[in-house]
Amino acid sequence: MSGPVVRNSAYRHDIAASFARQGALKLIGAELDAVEPGLCRVRLPITDKLHQHHGHVHGGVVGMIGDVAGGYAAMSLFEPAREILTVEYKINFLAPARGTMLVAEGRVLRAGRSITVTAVEVRAVEEDGDRLCAVLQQTCMPG
Repeated sequence: MSGPVVRNSAYRHDIAASFARQGALKLIGAELDAVEPGLCRVRLPITDKLHQHHGHVHGGVVGMIGDVAGGYAAMSLFEPAREILTVEYKINFLAPARGTMLVAEGRVLRAGRSITVTAVEVRAVEEDGDRLCAVLQQTCMPG
């Protein structure tokens, strides 16, 4: 069984450059942690500025890093000079997002010519380990 088809040998560079251009990611403090063919991991140190009224990381922020991780997992399999656009995503919140760090890991489920489907897990890192706090399924297209 073969792995994902890589169409752009410079995908790591292109994804890092795209990530660096996103002001919203800078604003929340997100970090690009790993990029492999069909996989992307984004880390987000948790600070008070990310909390909602119950003291957990706001669901919009959880969705944002999940969307980014899935999108860049998809982009890793796109042709050169192609960016990513999210067509839709569905998120399930499983537990409060709290602790010291959030880690979103996106994986490509199916890479097609016009749309790519990804699955993302968002984990909250706490003192006693990590816990799955959200899962996301996403559809992307090259932009």
